[in-house]
Formats: sequence, structure tokens, C-alpha cells
Amino acid sequence: MGVPIIGAAALVTLPATAAVARPHYRATGITWQTCPRYDLDALRVRDDQIPRFRSLMARMECGTLRVPLSYDQPTGRKISIAVTRLRATDPAHRLGSLAVNPGGPGASGYLMPVKLITRSPTNMRLNARYDMIGFDPRGVGRSSKVDCPELRDAVTPPHGPLTERAARQAYARQVAANQACAKHDPAFLSQLTTADVARDLDQIRAALGETTISYLGTSWGTALGAHYRSLFPHNVARMWLDSVMGPDFRLDAYADTTAQVTEQNFSRQAAWIAKRNARYGLGTTPEAVKAAVLRLERAYDADPKRNAHAFVDGGVIAGLASQASGHWELAAEALKALTDEPGPVASPVVEMIFRTLNPPLGASEADANAMYRATVCNEEAGRRDFASAWTAYRRRLARYPVTSRNADFVPTCAGWPLPVRPWRLTAGGGSLELSAHQYETTTPYGWAKQMQAVIGGTVLTVDDDVHASAVSVPECAAHIVAYFDTGRPDAGQCHGAAPDGAGHAAQT
Repeated sequence: MGVPIIGAAALVTLPATAAVARPHYRATGITWQTCPRYDLDALRVRDDQIPRFRSLMARMECGTLRVPLSYDQPTGRKISIAVTRLRATDPAHRLGSLAVNPGGPGASGYLMPVKLITRSPTNMRLNARYDMIGFDPRGVGRSSKVDCPELRDAVTPPHGPLTERAARQAYARQVAANQACAKHDPAFLSQLTTADVARDLDQIRAALGETTISYLGTSWGTALGAHYRSLFPHNVARMWLDSVMGPDFRLDAYADTTAQVTEQNFSRQAAWIAKRNARYGLGTTPEAVKAAVLRLERAYDADPKRNAHAFVDGGVIAGLASQASGHWELAAEALKALTDEPGPVASPVVEMIFRTLNPPLGASEADANAMYRATVCNEEAGRRDFASAWTAYRRRLARYPVTSRNADFVPTCAGWPLPVRPWRLTAGGGSLELSAHQYETTTPYGWAKQMQAVIGGTVLTVDDDVHASAVSVPECAAHIVAYFDTGRPDAGQCHGAAPDGAGHAAQT
């Protein structure tokens, strides 16, 4: 049965958010209250970090801020934004407030100050001169939100090579899920945009009594930072954006770019495996490894293997070929096991590896589906019709035969019925630093350069392929701390994450 076509021409597009004048609104203040209690096991806090984590939680302040649902109607419906604060430990040399966001859209930033500082002694220095400010964006965690249970079950096509019929069926399920979600509270869901989160952040700044605010964001948090600079150019002190999104938010174009860089990154993985042929037996040259993996994909598409916990087809093989360097060893072990295994059932070692590479989502991540879907689809300006998506998918399969089967076919925003507000970013005020990861596939290096051309700033190169790793690697974190201390731009380089502590991946 056919599926309604949602083409680009059918989308309702509103003027770009940065260009729309809005009535002034000023929040009355943050209502501070007792912080919630947390299960540290559920938060996956390591044993060696527990004392420091508890110490930080003991001095964390928690509050809520009331803001308009729509900034076009400041006297109308209000929603709550959950905020946390860790006051500077060296108040005599305090530089202001530093807000942080981990990305998403849909990730909670409520505990990010604690998590960030706990991660390394280097990061602890950020809290010396700054009040660290965490918050849950609208639609997330302890802030006002809407639930879309329809989105909890991923809309995925059947195993094996994707046929056009199966693709149409998956597309139809996505349309149905998106349209059902949008009915829960369309007034709320329509106001989940990056620009509106940026406006909430400015209300947090004002409620804290700050003339300007500094900001550290990763992944989608970089888009939030870019919007904040565009909307409030005079309210930015210092800003660092790591793993930067591109300035033109089109998921169809993003899919083509990430498919290209993922196949390129597999060339690095294939070279690494070829140097270890005595262990893995997949080939002595990168070309031989590529050929072996492609043969394996086709073999498992023709004869998938399954048991109670694992199903292996060509898409799974493509996923193993799409890993960041920290997982190359596990991926190579799985490829070897799948090559050597003659029986019809996926082996226990493969099951263990898959559980390691694909841990289950936590409850908070699963509950953020509505925020993710609404924010993305309220702003995404790409084509959403079936014909365009199917043509692009087939083109990627032909161009990038080893890894492109790992990518989803179904357009995320197929059938989303609420109005679209495309991004319009501009160069803003305040100091700006970007960091880009040379081999990363989630937010490719080139996107940081594109964003720099639009909003300005200086780019530091991280020589790894790990998404948003700069705050986790002491060498890179030292650059971040120095920047927030001094405000001086940093066009340098840091080595980034190294797999297994055995040296940098790009050099092995």
C-alpha cells in the first residue's frame, strides 16, 4: 500500500527564528529548593569517583525557573526549567557563570557540572573561577516535558537487504509515529526549538544576575551555543563548542556527508586490521580487508544468523566497520568470529561484543525521544518525501558499499505535521572557540569550518575520531580550562582520545 508523500514543498515554513522580533520577557527569578537524591549505581558513577561526586552533590544548588512556553506570547502559558549551580570555589577571582550542555537534543544537563568536574582534576579547575550552571532544556528531564510513547519503539526495516516495499512500510510507520506524537500537546511540541532553548538560557542568565554568561557545549549543544550568540550577541562572555554541527540543518545533506566520512574512516580501520593479519586473518592490505568485509556483509545478508539475543545480517557487519578507533579491537574480534563461524547461530563472543558496542539506553535517554524528535523536526529543512529518501539511500549504497548499510533509511521527520522554522545563524559577540575532531563521523571536521565561516571563532583540532571527547581527555581539557581563564583564542591541536591507552589511534 502506498504512503502519503510529504515533499519539501508541502512543509509549512515560518520565518527564521533569529530574524523575528519578540516581546520582551524577564523571568522573576530562580526558586531554589532541596536537590533530589540520586542512586549513584544508576548514574554509573565509578567507585573511585564516588567520594568526589558526593562532595559535589552536597554543595550543588537546585532550582526552577518559570519561562513563557512561547516568547511571542510572554503573558501566556508558562513552563518550568530545572537549573543547578555549583558556586565558584575561588570567589575572590570569580569570572562569572559558565553554563554547560551535553547535546542531544534531549540530553539532560542537570548534573553535567558535577559529571564534568568529576571526570578529571583538570576539569575541576573550571569550577575555581566560575559558577558552573547545569540545566535541563525544555522538554527534558526535570523541566516541563511531553511524553511520546509512540517513539520508544524504533521504526526499523526488516533484516537483510532493504527492498523498496519494506522501505515504504518503514516509512509509513515513521509517518504514523510522528503524527501521533504531535497530537499529544502540539502547543508545547511546536515550541521545542534550539532558538527557544537559547531564549530560556538567557532567562537563566538574567535570573542569576549576570550581565553576560559563558558557555560550554558539545554536539547539539554547539547548535544551542551558535543560536545563543546569534540571538544575544551582547550577552556572551566566553564560549567553547566541541564536535560542532554544521550551520545548515538538513538531515538529508547530513546523511550524505556522514556516509562519506564513515567510509573514509573505515579505510583507517582496515589499515589497522591489516597490520594485525596474524591475529584477525582478514587480509594483509587495507584493500584485502575491505574486500573481505564486503564479502562478509553479502554472505550474512544471504544467510543471516540469529539466536535469542542477537541477529546478524549485512547491516550488522557494516556497523562493525563503522566504529571509532577505541572499538576497533572489539570490532575486529567480532569480524573474525563471524568469518570463522560455520554454524547457523551467532556465537557468545559476538553477543558479548554487541552488548559492549551497543549498551541499552537509560530511562532518561529513552524518555527524551519527544524532545529530540520535536526539536529536530521543527527546524530541519531537508526533504522528507519517500522518493527522495529512497533515491539517496540507493545512491549511498553504491558510493559507500562497506559502511552505508549501517545508516537508517527512514527520514526522521517523515510526516511531522508542525511548522518548520529553519536556522538562521549570524556572527555574534563575545569570545568563541570551536574544537573539531579530525576523523570524527558523527559531526565531521568540515562542519566546524563551515560553522566558523558563519558565526566566527577559532578552531582547535583534536587528533582523534571520538565524538565530544575534548572534555574527557586531560590534554584537551587543559586547552579548554586555559581558554575560559584567559579568553585567548587557541588555534592549536591536542591528541584526543587514544584506544586502550596504547598510543594515539591515528598513528598506530
